[in-house]
Amino acid sequence: MSLFPGSPYAPVRTARRAGVVGVLTLTAALALAGPAFAHAEVEADTAQALAENVTLSFVSEAESAEAGFTEMRVVLPEGIAPGDVTLVEAPKGWKFRATSDGYTLGGPKLAVGTDAEYKVRVRQLPDAKEIAFKTVETYSDGEVSRWIELPGGGAEPEQPAPVLKLKAAAPGATPVSPGPAASESAAATPSATASTPAADPSEETTPVADNEEKAKGKDGGGSTGLLAGGAIAALAVVGGGAWWLVRRRSATTED
Repeated sequence: MSLFPGSPYAPVRTARRAGVVGVLTLTAALALAGPAFAHAEVEADTAQALAENVTLSFVSEAESAEAGFTEMRVVLPEGIAPGDVTLVEAPKGWKFRATSDGYTLGGPKLAVGTDAEYKVRVRQLPDAKEIAFKTVETYSDGEVSRWIELPGGGAEPEQPAPVLKLKAAAPGATPVSPGPAASESAAATPSATASTPAADPSEETTPVADNEEKAKGKDGGGSTGLLAGGAIAALAVVGGGAWWLVRRRSATTED
């Protein structure tokens, strides 16, 4: 029985209400079924300033539905030298290499949807309240996620860098002497020498756009020459045809 007897709009209203309820239900179901917002995190077995031989655990959540992780690039916070970091645990086949401002870790692509988890050991944490590890994630299809934003200005960053909060240093704790340089560490690490060197984020490279413009310039010059040659050939053919036609008409007239 209709709620609005005699009203021709009752069925339309009912259909609209059912449609709205259906859309809301579908939206809620997708929100619950979909993956959580991906992010990168860091934890420490001893989260305390000036603590020594600390193991840091990193987790980068997969956010691609078509590709797997192949590399992690990390920029170390001030107070931690690249030579003071060593690899403890990583995905099978992944290699560790120190860079000028941090390290890279990568290898065979992980399965789609698999988080990248690894551990490194730091010689000593700096004397700070919190430290950030800017991380750049690369997928097997070339997609890049940059978790490098730092909190500031009261607004939450959209892609925050992994941040580790530290307790105050223990009484009597002091900074240790600086560790070896990044280059020395890389040379002494077997996994680093066996891996293919990855591009350093701090190194300048020729922009892709410049290479494309150069390629277009070369192709454009070649195309212009071909077009000009084709035009000349076409004119020669037309001219020859016109000359033959005139000669034929002249011969016909004489006959």
